Amino acid sequence: MKYVIVLGDGMADWDLEALGGKTPLEYANTPEMDKMAALSEIGLVKTVPEGMKPGSDTANLAVMGYFPRKYYSGRSPLEALSIGVDMKSTDIAIRTNIVTISEDDVPFEEKTIIDHSSGEISTEDAAVLLNAVREQLETDEFKFYVGTSYRHLLIWDKGTVIELSQPHDHLTEVIGPYLPEDKRFRDMMEKSYEILNNHPINVERAKKGLNKANCLWFWGAGTRPALDLFEEKTGKKGAMISAVDLLKGIAVGAGMKVIEVEGADGSLHTNYEGKALAGCKALKDGCDFVYIHVEAPDEMGHQGSIERKIQAIENLDQRVIKVINDELTKEGIDYRMAVLPDHPTPIKCRTHTSDAVPYMLYDSTKPLSNTWKYNEREAKASGNYIPEGYKFINKLFEE
Repeated sequence: MKYVIVLGDGMADWDLEALGGKTPLEYANTPEMDKMAALSEIGLVKTVPEGMKPGSDTANLAVMGYFPRKYYSGRSPLEALSIGVDMKSTDIAIRTNIVTISEDDVPFEEKTIIDHSSGEISTEDAAVLLNAVREQLETDEFKFYVGTSYRHLLIWDKGTVIELSQPHDHLTEVIGPYLPEDKRFRDMMEKSYEILNNHPINVERAKKGLNKANCLWFWGAGTRPALDLFEEKTGKKGAMISAVDLLKGIAVGAGMKVIEVEGADGSLHTNYEGKALAGCKALKDGCDFVYIHVEAPDEMGHQGSIERKIQAIENLDQRVIKVINDELTKEGIDYRMAVLPDHPTPIKCRTHTSDAVPYMLYDSTKPLSNTWKYNEREAKASGNYIPEGYKFINKLFEE
């Protein structure tokens, strides 16, 4: 038996008047998930423990079977593992977004945050911009590291874990109340704006009507993580397929294989089929379990785009889930597949929430027979509920 989790990041949502009271998942044309739902168990799972922030870090740890209250030490340290940063026990890792803030002729603290992802800037352009900042701001105490797209990293030597605001929680808001209390970090943010706003890359982006990547934003501070090895915990040899450093970092910390897929970039236009086929190949090549993470629904939720979130869900249905089902069936491989989000990213609020998320669990050897569709409403109506998300993976591995 082989095992698959297909994780549509931020796919869950709330009812939207523009969709006739439906959610994007409920409204989207998802024939593959509909076909599977009629043969599967569906229900709700609570991936974010009460009192913890609803981040992709805590939620994905839970889905992978790691109790967040025990294993979570901050988001950025997990990303540091992916980037290959060997953190010292005295280091603090801090996520460093390159964001878009307004260019109004007002004091820095009165500017507005427009886009937490700088229009999903390419890694190549972002690396040039981060290097421009590094040349002027890097010191022995503060070291910058290039990540993926807008997502980068700062390592603070002999630092402390400080409270920092997530940029995607404050889109369209004035930044002053959310700037770091530590003056060194506020100064670095303000200086980064001075360095980046008129950088040639941003001048060209503005000419093309793209959001400028014109300011650093620090958040997600944490200490070096310590995860138990996935294979020792579960008895399963696992692989991770994701464009996002956070997920790859969790996998590195868990001793899982990390599979890189060309063209996988975390955007709406990621290489969906490449991820699906890479997952199937990993299973055929000896892995017992693959975790295929797709970032696009979350990004579209943060952008507040109903149409693009629906497109991301439909892409997941036809270009990931259908490809996996077809490929494994063609190869005669018995498998169990779970489909779920890590957390909701509702269009209305454009950030993460802690609501329980819908799951679907399919077994190719024991298909069920029911009339469910896979969405939030019917998952709730099923009556199935898993209150401790980190135990969900045990249900997947049951036979």
